[in-house]
Formats: sequence, C-alpha cells, structure tokens
Amino acid sequence: MSKKFSIGLLQLAFSSDTNDNLKKTLSWVERAAKQSAQIICLPELYRSQYFCQKEDSSLFDLAETIPGVSTDAFQKAAKDFNVAIVVPLFEKRALGVYHNSAVIIDAGGEILGTYRKMHIPDDPAYYEKYYFAPGDLGFKSFQTKFGKIGTLICWDQWYPEGARLTALKGASVLFYPTAIGWHPKEKERYGAAQKDSWITIQRSHAIANGVYVASANRIGLEKPVAGTDGIQFWGSSFICDPQGVFVAQASEDKEEILLAEIDLSHLETIRRNWPFLRDRRIDAYGEITKRFLDE
Repeated sequence: MSKKFSIGLLQLAFSSDTNDNLKKTLSWVERAAKQSAQIICLPELYRSQYFCQKEDSSLFDLAETIPGVSTDAFQKAAKDFNVAIVVPLFEKRALGVYHNSAVIIDAGGEILGTYRKMHIPDDPAYYEKYYFAPGDLGFKSFQTKFGKIGTLICWDQWYPEGARLTALKGASVLFYPTAIGWHPKEKERYGAAQKDSWITIQRSHAIANGVYVASANRIGLEKPVAGTDGIQFWGSSFICDPQGVFVAQASEDKEEILLAEIDLSHLETIRRNWPFLRDRRIDAYGEITKRFLDE
C-alpha cells in the first residue's frame, strides 16, 4: 500500500427525485474517478433532499436496505472505476428500525462495512430523532485498497470523543458526510459564527488526532415544508491536513469536486513532532464516560 493516496469530496445539490439523485451522483463519482480520486465521499443522505425538516411517517418510505439500490449501484461504480466510495444513506434495518448510515465500498466493489450515525440531533428543522435510531456499531475504521479511513456523520462532527476513538482505530482520514446549513432568517445575525464554528471544530479534530479531515456538505435552499423558510445549505466542504491546514475548500453555492492527496509520511512527521497520542493520560480519563461531574 502506497504512502500516498488521493481522496475526492462531492459537494452537490439534490432534488426531490431519488432516482435522479442516484443517477446524478453516480455521474459525479465517475468524474471524480477520472480526476484521479481514489476514495470518494458523498454528502449525508445523498439520495433525497434533507427530509428531516418535518416529522412525517410517510418519509420512512425513502429508506433503503443494505444491500439495496444504492449499494448495488455504487458497488458497480467502485469496481468499474477502481475507487472506494463512502455512501451515506437512510438505512432501513428492519420494520420500524431506521438509521442514518454510511456504507464503505472498496475498489473491487466489496462492502467493507457500515457506520451508523452515533449522535442524533433534534433541533428546529433537524428532527432526526424522529427518523433515526442512534448508531449501535460503535466508532470504526475501514481498510480500503488505498488507505485506512474512518467515517462519522454530520452531528458527530461536534464531538471530540468520536473523532478520537475513530483515530485510535487507525484511520488516517476522518470523513464527515454532512447536511448542514442556515435557517435563512438567522443567517445575517448568526451565520458567520455558525459556519466558522463548524469549520473550527473539525480542524481541531485533525490537529488533536494527527489525521486528515474531509467534510462533504450539500448546497442549495431546500424547502420541503410549505410555508417555512427551509434550510440554506452552506456548502464550504473542505479537506485539511493533520495541522488543520486547508488542503482544499469549496464555495458556499457551487457543485464541486474537491481533491486532495493524503500523505502518510506527512502525517507521521506531524505526529512525531506533536505527539498528542503519546502524551495522553489514559489513566486519568475514566470519568469521561459520565454525563456530568457534579461537585
């Protein structure tokens, strides 16, 4: 396995037509592969618009099994183009049991495994607790043909514990497929700080763990609920290195492919000089598993 490999993030807009979204995303995977991406990551819940803006039991019909339509299509693409693909989807695990998941497919078309989103938000227009059971597979890494990666999903990106445990599993890249944006009426007052916080927390995971971080967001104004302002997804997908330095960064409003080279020699150099993993006081962290430490 090479000390270097390339990754690609797809920053896309999605319609209400699930079949069109599948066809469109497959075409972008092909484009990224032709631009030499070896591991390609899609945005969160790529197959539809972000439906969690309302609670509606009929929307469970959007869910699909693993294996299923998405995995079949991207397994073929992975094999045809010799790429590994991170496919985030609405998983139908069983009758009445659903997850927000990501399937990792290797370059030969093999499914390496599934990650289920661990942290489930419940905020205005982000009513995910209605749809998704919390992940029960833990934090994982996956050995692809090109390199070892981990994937978390959107709300997971705010939690240093998830990033740390995934890095400790040996991942050299943390992928964060994402669907995050502004409530339009709040953008002028809070928008800059919100987006900056989102970028800063993820860059901090890269620095604290000595890993690359790659965050793939969607774009566009989505208003699936009549009479509401919807969510304006802010794009700004990015890839940063183990010092938090931007390697690639996308716009707020354009469909793009972000490409970057992952250099394991650079990662090792940073970890030798910033030995945060060496100096961890693992004997002193037992209380981290408590909800809150009362005096």
